[in-house]
This record gives sequence, C-alpha cells and structure tokens, in this order.
Amino acid sequence: MRILLAEDERSLSRALIALLERNNYSADAVYDGEEALAYLEAGNYDALILDIMMPKLDGLTVLRRLREKGNPIPILKLTAKSEVSDKVLGLDTGANDYLTKPFSTQELMARIRAMTRSQTGQVSSRLTFGNITLDQATFELSSPSGSFRLANKEYQMMELLMRNPRQLIPSERFLERIWGYDSEVELNVVWVYLSYLRKKLAALHADIQIRATRNAGYSLEALS
Repeated sequence: MRILLAEDERSLSRALIALLERNNYSADAVYDGEEALAYLEAGNYDALILDIMMPKLDGLTVLRRLREKGNPIPILKLTAKSEVSDKVLGLDTGANDYLTKPFSTQELMARIRAMTRSQTGQVSSRLTFGNITLDQATFELSSPSGSFRLANKEYQMMELLMRNPRQLIPSERFLERIWGYDSEVELNVVWVYLSYLRKKLAALHADIQIRATRNAGYSLEALS
C-alpha cells in the first residue's frame, strides 16, 4: 500500500516516513500543499496523511480541492488544533479521520488500517483467499500449516495480490505501487520477490498460486 505524507515539519516527516516503511508501507513525503496536489495528480496512492498548517496551500484547501475533483482517496488529517470546531470542519470538508498532535504511533497505524479498510469494504485487518490469510496488522502470511512474517516488499506484493484475487497485475504496476515512479529498479526485481512468495506459499501448503501470464503480468489463482 502506497501512502503520501504531506507534512512541512521536516524532522516529523522523516520520522513518520521511517515509521510507515517499518510497517510495510511505501511512502513519499511532500512539504507543502501545492506539492501534495501535484503528487496526487501524477501518482497512484492508497491514502493521504495531511497536515493542516502547511505553506503555499493549507491542508484544508488541499482537502477541499481533492473532494471537489471527486478524488475519493482516504485522508487522515493531522492537526495541532484540538478544538472540536476544527475537527468538525476537517471532517465536513472531506477528511476520513483526524489525529491531534502529539499522537501515539500505534494509534496512527491503527487509524490508517481502519481508514483504508473502510475504503475497500473490509471488515477486519485480515485478507483471506483460499486457505491463505494475510494479517495486515502483524504482516503474517499463514495457513493451517504454519505462518511467515513477511518483509516489507514481500508483504506489499502479497497485499496487492490478495486485494485483487484473480486479477491480472502487470509488472509495471507492482513497480509503481511499491517502488514508486522515480525508482530505478528494473522489472526483473518483481519476479525475484514473487519467487520468494511462491516458495512461502508452497511451504504453507497453499491451495492458491501466483500464476504468470506471459507478457501480461501475474495473478493470484486457486490451484486447479
């Protein structure tokens, strides 16, 4: 899952990016409202963490413009203001949730999971297909035979597959969603990480498989 962080306080931004990456998200940082809108227009993101007090365009203006354009991206508003009226204004403008600074990192991660679950219609933090379950809170891939805790890129690739079972996903989409548009990573790295996941699925005696379609991409399918 790919997240855009719009926060102008550089030290906090660096800390949040490190936190997101430790929790198996891909994350990009921007430092003003205009940059946030430009990134969202050019990039493919699953969620936005948006500070309200930013230069050039404040967070509420960014929020308003996104919703006016019909952009449904889940948005978590960060604010130093704790007044009820500020919270109400942000939610009424189109934010999905808010968090008042300072905040607990555990609460931040829980709110991101809840916000993105509601956007996709999930009712829990677990994705299941066949006899395989991916826990988005613990990053564990499991079956009745056992479990593995997935590393960052493995987890993100498996999450993308399990959110889109039976759908063909081109290698380029894996690169864009996980490594980013500006990455110099080559396409064969996708095959390498998928081979790691195939080995884990085999060890778990999975009744699903990652199927390759020549010159088209990969899909998660039930074993025939």
